[in-house]
Amino acid sequence: MKKLPPVDVVLVGFGWTGAIMAQELTDAGLQVLAIERGAWRDTPTHFPPTTAPDELRWYWRKEMFQSNARDTLTFRNNRDQVARPMRRWGSFLPGEGVGGGGVHWNGQTWRFLPSDFAAQSHNTARYGALPEGMTVQDYGVTYDELEPHYDRFDKLCGIGGKAGNLRGEIVEGGNPFEGPRSAEYPNPPMHMTFSQNQFIHAARQLGLKPFPGPSANLTRPYVNPLGAQLAPCSYCGFCEKYGCGNYSKASAQTTILPVLMRKPNFTLKVQNEVLSITRDNTGRRATGVTHIDLDGNRYEQPAELVILCAYPLSNARLMMLSGIGEVYNPATGEGLVGKNYCYQVMAAAQVFYDDKFTNGFVGAGALGAAVDEYNGDNFDHTGLGFIGGGYIANWTTNARPIETHRTPEGTPTWGSQWKAAVADNFLTSTTVGAHGASMAYATNALDLDPTYKDAYGQPLLRMTYDFTPNDRAMARFLSARATDIARLMGGREVKVVLRDGPYDSMPYQTTHNTGGTIMGTTPANSVVNRYLQSWDVPNLFVMGAGVFPQNAGYNPTATVAALTFWAAAAIRSQYLRNPGPLVQA
Repeated sequence: MKKLPPVDVVLVGFGWTGAIMAQELTDAGLQVLAIERGAWRDTPTHFPPTTAPDELRWYWRKEMFQSNARDTLTFRNNRDQVARPMRRWGSFLPGEGVGGGGVHWNGQTWRFLPSDFAAQSHNTARYGALPEGMTVQDYGVTYDELEPHYDRFDKLCGIGGKAGNLRGEIVEGGNPFEGPRSAEYPNPPMHMTFSQNQFIHAARQLGLKPFPGPSANLTRPYVNPLGAQLAPCSYCGFCEKYGCGNYSKASAQTTILPVLMRKPNFTLKVQNEVLSITRDNTGRRATGVTHIDLDGNRYEQPAELVILCAYPLSNARLMMLSGIGEVYNPATGEGLVGKNYCYQVMAAAQVFYDDKFTNGFVGAGALGAAVDEYNGDNFDHTGLGFIGGGYIANWTTNARPIETHRTPEGTPTWGSQWKAAVADNFLTSTTVGAHGASMAYATNALDLDPTYKDAYGQPLLRMTYDFTPNDRAMARFLSARATDIARLMGGREVKVVLRDGPYDSMPYQTTHNTGGTIMGTTPANSVVNRYLQSWDVPNLFVMGAGVFPQNAGYNPTATVAALTFWAAAAIRSQYLRNPGPLVQA
């Protein structure tokens, strides 16, 4: 193995969190190296408008996502089953290459509620003891502490929206349930279409307060604080699962890399996979990482700081492969790495019209209207049998022709009648969806598979997951609320899409995997402290949604970014002056 010259910081993975962290730490004068296992990707080369909207290539043939021919994970619903490899991505779509999953996100940019960061203490105080087996806990950081970092991400991306709570004052037209914002969104909301206008009208009939969804699809020309220029969205609708060819969707490529890649103290190494985190004889200090290139050459990269910035599942696996922390065992409750794996719970109602055109092909990833009355603890859960909730929204993210085939109730699932129904309803239907939380349970976890290995002979990650009693009760409740709105949207009929049966890893649902490297208040309840610093190895930090102790009823990217800015600030202002634990155990 060849030993390379040391650097100040090595970043493992180079998506949103890697780019933010690299920008912050190079500004502090550190020599930063990012190692990304995928390839280089930039807008004019890889996502030009002529090829970006290629549904067959990017989504169905999975060219946008992690290659699961080299590394995947195994899945089972419970510990009595034998996990099998996921040989084709379905339910979620891990990114790979520069920009990571941030290249193919929708751009729906939500902040969590203040109470989401105190899920254990808040819900226990209001409703009493949590159900047996539920393992939610507080983050160890508050909304108020993260607010300035949410604001930085809003301005970095040029988020469009309407504030509902500006410095504690409720503002008409925005989300009245959100935490206080220090500033209005930097850009106005997206233009609503027929479907959103019907949703808004129906929601108001029910006494709800609809508002435009927060969008990282640009609503006007914008220059961010780093000087990067973004263009207004053309509403082509190829955002979710696609790269943007118009510089209209905020991503690492469009907001940070034009500045970062020119810095002399930043280096990016692509198509190299990190295999382990190395440590000294005490086991308490990381000395760097080992990695391998496509030709099989192995390297030792020394570094003073190691920061994991890969997809949450990959961060958890690398911790396990490196022997840092004890892997969680659901049978005994011992261990923390892999604990509190959570997902997200979706529900929906579809609306069909006779003579009204929804024209779903005119869309954008975050073109939508929403209500937040049924999210978090915005409503009284007494007697409902669950905690948490979700927002309900009507998004027009594009009716991509291969993927989109809404059909009314009673339509056969194949054959000529199904084809005719798809054609008849393609331009005249829409969906009201609920985006629900996922509360942690002891039974849902990650560990290393005892049988299956990757291309380099290392154990695959094993996921054990199924919907919980909390998920099912919440999904029934949210589905009924979504249906209430859908029935008032003036359509011919409504089809309710219920969440039932076990979790299925194949149909696409959401890529919001969380947990496994959770944050918290003590080494006894968390892998990392409130600054995302490893309790066991203080010069190791872990970014991403893997630090969420449970998943809130929102898309996670803004919170992931805010936590990254928060951790970077702590490294710059505290750790570099006095390297060591930032929180005393």
